[in-house]
Order: sequence, then structure tokens, then C-alpha cells
Amino acid sequence: QVQLVESGGGLVQPGGSLRLSCAASGRTYSDFFMGWFRQAPGKEREFVASIIWSGSTTYYADSVKGRFTISRDNTKITVYLQMNNLKPEDTAIYYCAARPRYGNSYDIWGQGTQVTVSS
Repeated sequence: QVQLVESGGGLVQPGGSLRLSCAASGRTYSDFFMGWFRQAPGKEREFVASIIWSGSTTYYADSVKGRFTISRDNTKITVYLQMNNLKPEDTAIYYCAARPRYGNSYDIWGQGTQVTVSS
């Protein structure tokens, strides 16, 4: 029922910034996590950041702490990922996803948006 659409990816130089958006439409869970994941070529998908919609508690992978910030817009039901000081290692397809607050897995996924940090 709910759909997630990512946007904001692109090509950026090392040290640059990008802001990703993930817009949700349709019905949503009463409370849920929305998260960002990424997958680089030849690698498995990895967790980047997440936010609990109710209370806005955030979580980050160690690799992005201090550089990335996840936030939400409660009115638009949109989650953002502000990425600063980007590194070539950040190059990946970035996906947003959602899961129930007390669920164990993300079961709703967007199509992804490409982020390329060119050195």
C-alpha cells in the first residue's frame, strides 16, 4: 500500500554534499522506522541510518557518523539524508525503506537513487 520514492542522488566531488529525499505515499504504519541503506558494486547492502517516526530517535552506521544526518518531515511523511564530506567510499545506490516499529525486517523499499563520489 505504501510506496517510497527516493530522489536527490547524483555526482559529487569528494568533500561535497548531497541531500537525499524519500517520499512516502499511501498508508503507513502507526509507528515505524524509516531507514537508509546503500549498496556498492560487488558488495552487499548495508545499513546507513534510520529514524523512528514517533520521537525521531536516530541511528547511524559508524562509517557515516558525524557526516550524515537523517531527519524527517512529519507533514509530508518524507525522510531525508543529508550527506556531508562525502568520500569515494560512499558511492553506492541508496535505498530508503520502512518497517513497523516492532518488526524485525524492512519490508517496504524504494527503487534507489545513485550517489557517485568521484575522486
